[in-house]
Amino acid sequence: MKTFTAIVERDLDTNLYVGYVPGFKGAHSQGETLDELTKNLREVIEMLLEDENQVFETEFVGTQQIVV
Repeated sequence: MKTFTAIVERDLDTNLYVGYVPGFKGAHSQGETLDELTKNLREVIEMLLEDENQVFETEFVGTQQIVV
């Protein structure tokens, strides 16, 4: 079992939640609720992990707030 960190945003035009896993090419989805987004992301990640040649380009480190 693997754990992935997803970045989640809400699109103000469509009101959909949009999520992606940094460094995991193709691991992105959307949903009307956070639960739906989580389900959709899980399905996408499971499908992508079936590719044994999957290469991760980066490693998620964290977030940082910038004060301007």
